[in-house]
Amino acid sequence: MSLLAVVTIFVLAVFVGLEVIAKVPQTLHTPLMSATNAIHGVILVGAVIVLGTAHDPLGIVLGFVATVFGVLNVVGGFVVTDRMLEMFKRKPKKEGESAK
Repeated sequence: MSLLAVVTIFVLAVFVGLEVIAKVPQTLHTPLMSATNAIHGVILVGAVIVLGTAHDPLGIVLGFVATVFGVLNVVGGFVVTDRMLEMFKRKPKKEGESAK
């Protein structure tokens, strides 16, 4: 595949991604983010496989960097998702509050 075709596919994917994200209602952002984290876990497995099969120093460095960034993205995504889910939980009422 030529470089022009790869760049064209990347640019089209960016536009499609922006359009899809703009159309998602706010109530679906948390489940969508959780699904994205799960998909990124698959990408992390691929980075570990690449790191394990690399024989040259460039491949090892790129595999290591990809693995580190993948771990950071997965962990950070789940932390943010957990914080967002905490926002949906009902908080206990204080003693002095009246029911609405």
